[in-house]
Amino acid sequence: MTYNHWPCDENPLVLGFVPQLWKLSLANANLSGKILNLSKLLANAPTVSDLYLDFLSEKIWVQPECPKVLAPVLAKLRFLNLDHHPEECDISWTMFVLEAAPHIEELCITVWDHKCRMESQKSFSEISDVKWEPSDPHFKHKNLARLIIYGFQSDGNFTGYIRCVIQAAVNIREVSLHDRKVCEFCAEKFPHMEVRPSSYPRTTEEVELLRKKMTAASASTSPDILFHS
Repeated sequence: MTYNHWPCDENPLVLGFVPQLWKLSLANANLSGKILNLSKLLANAPTVSDLYLDFLSEKIWVQPECPKVLAPVLAKLRFLNLDHHPEECDISWTMFVLEAAPHIEELCITVWDHKCRMESQKSFSEISDVKWEPSDPHFKHKNLARLIIYGFQSDGNFTGYIRCVIQAAVNIREVSLHDRKVCEFCAEKFPHMEVRPSSYPRTTEEVELLRKKMTAASASTSPDILFHS
């Protein structure tokens, strides 16, 4: 099931009784600033195993929730794809899903200010981070096998997040890291657009230094960390 661009400022998005729904894709810009509680949205769809959320490079419209509240509706979740996550927003809030969904096997996050898909044409300063505090900073996840990040940069936002995931996901096998995606239409449509310089590692020395930073705190878990040029 796919649903895009619902009116956030009107009635909230609600799913009817869909006990066999296994794949759900949602995309919205959320210019109104209203947020969505997954525990309420998926209350009648507890069998979703593949969830795709597209933020369209705008505001995050998912509310971090207590794992105990969210766990019943994410019990079957295996694959989570978070697309067009705004670049200026910390990605650490996504850990709340791992806490609440113990059977997730693959998590993919694309961090990208895709200008020609954005509706507000906001400046970089207009987005604030999602407020989130871990309910259990020492929780362990036994099923996450693969973490994929598009738009990886060599800063604390990414390295700290990956370090936390590796510490929590005791059986993780692979961390796959890609540079920012590039859209030729963005450059043509917005020739004077401000573009942050990429800090994606280019040399063997940079790659090895980052690997050490991201695995230093984990004595038992040693996944393959792959950098894709």
